[in-house]
Amino acid sequence: MHVLFPTGRQTEASLSASFLGVSDFTYEIIVSGEIASFLTPERLRTIIKEHPCDAAVVSGMCTADFSAVSEEMKIPVYRGTRHAADMRLAVPLILKGTLSTTEPADVLLDEERRIAAQKRLVTMEEEADADFEIRGVKFGKNSRIKVLCEIMDAHRSTSLREKAERALAEGADGIDLGFGFDATEEDVVRCFTELEDLDCVLSVDTLSPELIRASLFRADIIFSLTAKTIPLLAEDVKKAGAAAVIIPRDGTGLIESVQAAEDAGLTKIFADPLLQPPLSGMTESLAGFLPEFGAPKVMGCVNVVELIDADSPGICAILAASAAECGCCAVLVSEHSDKTAGAVSEMYRAVSQMQLSRGRPYPKDAGVDVFVIKEKRKRKEPAPSYDSVRDVEGVSENLTYDPMGSFRIGIEGGKIVAVRKGHAIRGKTAEEVFSAILAEGGVSLLDHAAYLGRELYKAELAIRFGRSFEQDGEF
Repeated sequence: MHVLFPTGRQTEASLSASFLGVSDFTYEIIVSGEIASFLTPERLRTIIKEHPCDAAVVSGMCTADFSAVSEEMKIPVYRGTRHAADMRLAVPLILKGTLSTTEPADVLLDEERRIAAQKRLVTMEEEADADFEIRGVKFGKNSRIKVLCEIMDAHRSTSLREKAERALAEGADGIDLGFGFDATEEDVVRCFTELEDLDCVLSVDTLSPELIRASLFRADIIFSLTAKTIPLLAEDVKKAGAAAVIIPRDGTGLIESVQAAEDAGLTKIFADPLLQPPLSGMTESLAGFLPEFGAPKVMGCVNVVELIDADSPGICAILAASAAECGCCAVLVSEHSDKTAGAVSEMYRAVSQMQLSRGRPYPKDAGVDVFVIKEKRKRKEPAPSYDSVRDVEGVSENLTYDPMGSFRIGIEGGKIVAVRKGHAIRGKTAEEVFSAILAEGGVSLLDHAAYLGRELYKAELAIRFGRSFEQDGEF
């Protein structure tokens, strides 16, 4: 097979370097112009006539439609990667003939890796051993670390069902309902009744024996029993068939407390050495997770994720790695504050990464990552070339209002909303909304169009990254 790679003068060197040593097919790299993405169907047609080939792979940044060229020349015209330096990654897709004529190759590769990783996770979990199962969910041994989403002060929540369903959709294996000492038994019954029909693990999180008893008609796991409360609740917990998380308290260590639970006849037991907040004993408490306690271990990560002003993705990744090294079978995380929104998804991806990295020295290139803003690898594209330059400073303060009217831009339910004269245009992306504004003749000045593009894209980024949006404010 002979493959043709039209490229720009600026990216020729990067593309040539990316194919060094490739011998699976023959190829030619042809400079089509200054910039690869500016390739036109007419120019591609001429190149193919001059350089016959079995397939052509254009830059993934090209926006032109090459379907007519493909039909006329009777060869496929595929989209390569968006960046020339990544084109070598497309070799497997070229060999399989699975490149797309419309989607950039790196998008296909990312999706292919993601699908492969998800399939492997499913297979690994199906084949995994476990200490025991709860509602069909495996806990312990070589099964994946499970993610439980703690909803703090569940009795005060005005959208308990919505929070639980969202957490499950983001990857949570179960919902943990936390109750403060101001909660009543009626509150506990009401909350568990609201979630009773959900096909998932539910747990209660309280030290109150009365509140624990009130939850046992549906609670699958009890957080937390102590040496003091085990004698009071063991029979009720056994009768309900629930699992119990044992913690050290009141001067009794975890080993002794777990032994007390076993002596009381409890069979589904978790051990929780209790992870402390940063600067309040976190490192020392992590060391407490290393010993074996005769029961699978649970790591409550809420104290760390919530009590540090740092982005939660990296915190979740480090805690998931710590839980994996310590042999924990489950982690608790919450989205109690605005800064931890999305932490369930982040923790699920983190524990999935650890599972896929079993047997590897590091959790890298596993097919799952926890990146949100930073890139794994920066692409080395050449800077634009030019013959002259004018450096500018500041923006003109002379403002001319668009006679078509001004827009108020905001976010509503995960969509961008642009309102002008009482009429709203709503869409998922800045491009959608701006296209609709143009179609309605809503903008007539170039500077207003540029302004709208900027603000609409800020709103799109705010939705994508779970941030607040303020028109005319900094992102």
